[in-house]
Amino acid sequence: MIKLLMSWDIRPGRETSYLDFVSQQFTPGLMRLGLEPSEVWYTYWGEGPQILMGFVAQDREVMKQSLQNPQWTELYQQLDEHVLNFHSKLLPAAGRFQL
Repeated sequence: MIKLLMSWDIRPGRETSYLDFVSQQFTPGLMRLGLEPSEVWYTYWGEGPQILMGFVAQDREVMKQSLQNPQWTELYQQLDEHVLNFHSKLLPAAGRFQL
């Protein structure tokens, strides 16, 4: 399995619209593309990104097709309206917390 690991900070003043978007559009949209949520971490205190979110795919080909889909571009652009400092990477999925 391969994991898409993303991190970001929520734009100040956008918390409510961010939560609505992520729960009603972003996560279901990525699931329709063939990705499954694996974890979500919220940094309440300390250094680091405010949100860390992971999605997994069965293999690299499924991940590639998902990320090349125009729906991914649309979801990412909508997410960008709500977040700052977006970073992402692909890595082999492990059954533990990953950075």
